[in-house]
Amino acid sequence: MNIALLLFGLGPMEIVLIVAVVVLLFGGRKIPELFRGIGQGMKEFKKATKVDDDETSTELKKDDK
Repeated sequence: MNIALLLFGLGPMEIVLIVAVVVLLFGGRKIPELFRGIGQGMKEFKKATKVDDDETSTELKKDDK
């Protein structure tokens, strides 16, 4: 079982209830768009943190010289 689910104490019935509420709020057609948007946001965030890490590494190497 997933660690995050264990930490929050979510059982199978709670997960089903959460999914049902999400479907009621957003509708079946909007859910793929919602997850696509979340995925794109995560992708951009990871890309930005990687660029920032690369810049930090470059600056640290310059300081060592």
